[in-house]
Amino acid sequence: MPTPNPALSRLRAGTVIPAHPLALTADRTLDERRQAALTRYYLAAGAGGLAVGVHTTQFAIRGAGLLEPVLRLAADVARESARESAHESARESARESARERPVLVAGACGPTAQAVAEAELAASLGYDAVLLSPVVPGASEDDLLARARAVGEVLPVVGFYLQAAIGGPVLSRGFWRALADQPSTVAVKVAAFDRYRSLDVAHGVAASDRADQVALYTGNDDHIIGDLLAELPGGLRFAGGLLGQWAVWTRAAVEMVEGLRDDPARWWGRATALTDANAAVFDSANAFAGCIAGVHEVLRRQGLLAGTWCLDPDEGLSPGQAEELTRVGAAYPWLTDDDFVAEHRDAWLG
Repeated sequence: MPTPNPALSRLRAGTVIPAHPLALTADRTLDERRQAALTRYYLAAGAGGLAVGVHTTQFAIRGAGLLEPVLRLAADVARESARESAHESARESARESARERPVLVAGACGPTAQAVAEAELAASLGYDAVLLSPVVPGASEDDLLARARAVGEVLPVVGFYLQAAIGGPVLSRGFWRALADQPSTVAVKVAAFDRYRSLDVAHGVAASDRADQVALYTGNDDHIIGDLLAELPGGLRFAGGLLGQWAVWTRAAVEMVEGLRDDPARWWGRATALTDANAAVFDSANAFAGCIAGVHEVLRRQGLLAGTWCLDPDEGLSPGQAEELTRVGAAYPWLTDDDFVAEHRDAWLG
C-alpha cells in the first residue's frame, strides 16, 4: 500500500497556495537569490502550498530552459524552510513537522508526451501534484481526459479551468464529472473568471462518485471572497485558493482566509475592494496584458524583486497601471503586507 502523503491531505482540506512568480535580472536571466527569497516570503507568510511553473511563473520558462531550475529551487527552499521550522520548534517531532511541509504543485502543459515528461520531472524533485493546463490546440474533451489519465499515472492531478481571455477552452459539466471520476484527480482549480462556467465545474464534480475526494480551489482572482464564502451545488465549497493574486500581499491573504471563518459578514463587505485591487494587479482594463508585470511591480515596490522584467521583452506594465496600483494600495491598507515584508525581507534575501 502506498505511503499516505500528508501534503495531499492538506491540499484536500484547503489552504492558501500562491502562484509563484519568476525573478529575473535586467538581462532576463534567473535571479536565484530573489527567486529563493520569494519562496521564503510565501512560506513565512503562512501559505500552505506553492504552485510553480504555472502562468504566473511564465509558461515561456520552458523554452528558456528554466523549468527544471525553477522547480528545483522552490522545492529545495521549501525543504530548507521545513527543516528550519522543525529546528525552531523543539516540542514538535520531526514527523509532526513533516506534516507541515507545504504542498508543492507543479504546472504542466502541452500535448500528452510533454505533460507527462513535465510531471516526471516534478515527481523527481519531490512535488506532490500537477496543475494541468487545459490548453492543447485541437484537443477534444476526450483527448484532455486521456491526457489527464496519463499524467495521473505519474503524479496526482489538479484540473484547471482557465479563463477564455487568455486561451482557455470552454469545457462541459460532463468533462468535469469525468475528470473527477478519475482516481488520480485530487483537486480542480476553477479560474474561468465566469460565474456560469464556474458553476459548471461544481455541478460536474458534485455529480461524481468521488465528489468528496476532489477539492475545489478558486482561481477566480476577480471573485475570491465570493467563491470562498459560496455554497455550491451538491453542498460543495471551495476548500481554498490557488491564485496569482496571492503572489502579492500574501500575509494579508492568509489573515483574510483565517478571518473568513470567524467573521464572514465583515469580509463579504470587502469583496468588491479585493476585486478592485485585482483589477489593478492583473490589468483588467487592458485585457490582462500587464497581469504578470503587475504582480512583479507590487513585489518590486516591496523590495523583493529588482524589476518587473518578463521573459518576453514586450510584456510590461500598461499605461496607467502603476498609478492604479498606488491607488488601491492606499485605498485598502488592510489588503497589503508591506510592514511584514519590510521586517523580514533582508533575511529572506540572505
